[in-house]
Amino acid sequence: MADRAHLLVVDDEAGIREMLSEYFALHDFEVRSAPDAASARLVVSEFRPQLVFLDLNMPGENGLSLARWLRENVPGCGIVMLTAMADTVDRVVGLELGADDYVAKPCDLRELLARARSVLRRIVRT
Repeated sequence: MADRAHLLVVDDEAGIREMLSEYFALHDFEVRSAPDAASARLVVSEFRPQLVFLDLNMPGENGLSLARWLRENVPGCGIVMLTAMADTVDRVVGLELGADDYVAKPCDLRELLARARSVLRRIVRT
């Protein structure tokens, strides 16, 4: 990727936000993070992400609602649900509500990087 892809990490766990932010910054991503949906909306207003890693279970507004908002307000943005909710029903609902991919925690960072690059390749082509 010639230009740095813009990535937003939305997760209420500070350790996960920090780990993903550091890892993806090392792999030439421009990264911002947010602890909840309200903060994510503020970040999006000044930093247009190309890809969002989104937790489902957060205090206040959940990730499914934020995914709907992202689909309506950030055209072309990729969404990867990154959550501990790994039941088939949860995955199906997440994908049907607009996620491009769904990854259960814990996950390998190398796999997450490969999935992020895959989603970005599909977005660039469309």
